[in-house]
Amino acid sequence: MANPPAVITPTGTSYHATAAVKAQEPWREDLGMNLICKECKEDPPNIVEDFSAGDTVCGSCGLVLGDRIVDTRSEWRTFTNDDQNNDDPSRVGDGANPLLNGAQLQTDIAFIGGASAKSRDLSRAQNKATHDKSTQTLLAAYKHIGSLCDGIGIPKNVSDTAKHLFKIVHDENAFRGKSQETVIAGCIFIACRQCKVPRTFREIFDLTKVSKPEIGRVFKHLERFFAGRNEKMKASIVEAGGVPDPNGSGFNAAVESTTPKDLCLRFCSQLNLSQKCTTLSQDIAIRAETTGDLAGRSPISTAAACIYMASYLAGEARSAKDVSVVAGVSDGTIRNAFKLMLPNKERLVKQEWIADGRADFKRLPPA
Repeated sequence: MANPPAVITPTGTSYHATAAVKAQEPWREDLGMNLICKECKEDPPNIVEDFSAGDTVCGSCGLVLGDRIVDTRSEWRTFTNDDQNNDDPSRVGDGANPLLNGAQLQTDIAFIGGASAKSRDLSRAQNKATHDKSTQTLLAAYKHIGSLCDGIGIPKNVSDTAKHLFKIVHDENAFRGKSQETVIAGCIFIACRQCKVPRTFREIFDLTKVSKPEIGRVFKHLERFFAGRNEKMKASIVEAGGVPDPNGSGFNAAVESTTPKDLCLRFCSQLNLSQKCTTLSQDIAIRAETTGDLAGRSPISTAAACIYMASYLAGEARSAKDVSVVAGVSDGTIRNAFKLMLPNKERLVKQEWIADGRADFKRLPPA
């Protein structure tokens, strides 16, 4: 190989041109270098970066090749790219709200008091350009549902379910002509039943001031609407060659009727009754439904009568007036239902409750 040409300096010294180029070139990382496991010596290497531990590990033998690596991924995830099996490229912005429509990516021009007139005009123009009436309606409805649920101590999962149901109805324009307050009342009623914390029509009426007959009507309409929507979704899945989930996942769960047993738990808690008395009242309610001793009575009246009877049996007597205040039925209704239950007390109360002394028929008041 021929030597590179020599370079003569003004002082008379000479050196090779290749050495001069290397001396003048700034340092940079050699991206052609590969990290290879010294145990496996695989090429290409099977290197795994464990960001949770901060280590670089050989995927074949598990040897730790480096530590304290820097995690260059985004600081949080929005779970929007899981289907594509890639990292989340989003590094800014709030998480998407599934209860709202659109991309939800916007810039707001703030206007602070005392700012210039141009800032005020810009803020007004931006508000007009980005104003979405549908989104504003949803936000107002969600705020109203949240305040109503918080007012009577309904759990957050019930509030979120009611918001989801309202969004479905709003997006499909299913109840044109119905007031928003009426639809909200029906959605809260259905959400309570779906989440196993049922509320009565009277309680929803006291909460929303929508009449009980109107709540009943909108509840029936909503029930038919969601049932029809579920059937359409299942048919579309079958047409696409899929199989609908037999557990109903992805569909709006069927609404089960409120039973006296469901109401006993909450009413006993409000009356400060013990767990023993609560269990006894629920057991009596189940037996009363099975035997038909209170056939034709509403679940509220049945639950109130069962609690009234169980409180005396367990030695934690509550008057019919006290139970009526909690249950929302008259004390006369409770006494009349109790009169029907009293002749069949041996059939309604388990014998083991009497045998071990947890209940005593002698404590029962006269009919």
